[in-house]
Amino acid sequence: HRTSPTAFTRVRSLPFALVVALIMRKGVKSLQNRVNEAIGQLGGSPVSASAFSKARYRLKHTAFIELNRKAVVETLYGDGVYRRYRGRRLLAIDGSKVQLPDSETVRAEFGTIAFSNGKNDALAGERTCAMASVIYDLCNGVALDARLEHAKAYEVDLAVAHLAHAGAGDLVLADRNYPSFRMLAELSRRGIDFAIRCSGRSFRQARTMLRGEGPDSRIVEIRPADGKVGATREAGLPTRLRVRFVRVRLSTGENEVLVTSLLDEREWPAADFLDLYHQRWGVETFYARLKTRLGLENFSGLGAEAVRQDFFSTIYLSGLESLLTDEAQTRLDANPTRHPQRVNRAVSFNAIKHNAFDILLGDEDADTIRERLTALFLTNPTSYREGRNPPRKN
Repeated sequence: HRTSPTAFTRVRSLPFALVVALIMRKGVKSLQNRVNEAIGQLGGSPVSASAFSKARYRLKHTAFIELNRKAVVETLYGDGVYRRYRGRRLLAIDGSKVQLPDSETVRAEFGTIAFSNGKNDALAGERTCAMASVIYDLCNGVALDARLEHAKAYEVDLAVAHLAHAGAGDLVLADRNYPSFRMLAELSRRGIDFAIRCSGRSFRQARTMLRGEGPDSRIVEIRPADGKVGATREAGLPTRLRVRFVRVRLSTGENEVLVTSLLDEREWPAADFLDLYHQRWGVETFYARLKTRLGLENFSGLGAEAVRQDFFSTIYLSGLESLLTDEAQTRLDANPTRHPQRVNRAVSFNAIKHNAFDILLGDEDADTIRERLTALFLTNPTSYREGRNPPRKN
C-alpha cells in the first residue's frame, strides 16, 4: 500500500505504521496538535504538520480497506460465531452524500451537487460532495464493503458492486432508491434474499397496494420494462422474476410496501415484515455515527487521496469498535436492568482512538489491551428505551 517501491524504506520520524495510526486519530484538534500528541506519546523527535501531510501521500487509502477486510470482517466471521437474524446474516445496502473539502482536486475527482433551501434563490449554490455507499451487517455493526464515488454516481450501480460481499442465504434490506428490476435480478441470480421498500413510482403492483387496495400480500411475476429486455439478457440476468409484495402499516397509519423474495407466507407472514424492515434503521444510525461521533466530514487534508484515507480509516475504526465492544455489550445484555443497556459510543470511540498506537504499534499483549478497553466500555453505559417514536418536526 505504498505509492512507490521506495516510500517508507528509510528510517524516518514518520514511518508507515505511525502514518496509519495518525490518520485514524483525526479529530477536531489542529493537525499540528495531533501530531505533537502522537510524537510525544511515542517519544520521537518533533515533526511538523506539513511533514505529516507530505508523508501521508506516500500511503494508499487501500491500506484501510485491507485492514477492514482482514482485521474486522475476517475476524468477525472467521470462527462462524456471530449474531444472526432468524438464522441469517442480515445486511443493509444504503448510500449517503458526504460533504467534502472544497479544493480543485477534490472537485475534479468527486464533483458537486446543487443545493437550495427552496425559499430564497440567493442561498442556492453547489457543494463539493461524494456518494458513499456501504453493505452493512446490521446484527454485528460491521461494514463488509464501502465505496466513495462521484457525487452523481447511481446508487444501484454501487449496490451491485457490493453484492460480491454477500452470498446465498443472506437477507438484504434496502430503501426505496433500490427496487429496480435490475437490482432484484442481480440479487436473485446470486441466491441472495431481499426485502426492499417500494416508492410510489416503482412497480405497478406496489403503487396499487400503497393506495390501500387489494390484499396485504401478493405473489406475482415481474418483467423488465420493454426497452430493457435486451440489456437484461445481455447481462446474463433472468427476464422473469417471481416476487412477493407485502404491505405493512406504520404507527402513523401510512402504508409501506416491500418487494421481497421471501415467498413462504407461513415462514414469513406479512405481519413479520414491519419488524424486519425496522432493522434497516441500523444502517442509518451507522452513517450518523460516522458523521457525528467520528467526524467523517471533518477531513484532515485537501487532496482526493487524503479524503479517501479519512473515509476508509473511519469505516475501519467503526468496525474495530464493534469488535472490541462486543464482550462489554454481551455483559450488559446479561444485566437484569429495567431498560436494555448499550455501550456508550462517545466513550468507546474515544478510547479506541487514543489506544490506536497501542493496538497497532505497541508491544503490549493484545488480551491485556482488550481487557483494559472492556473495563472502560462498562463504566458509563447508556439506557435504551424500546418502542420510542417521537414525532418528527417539519
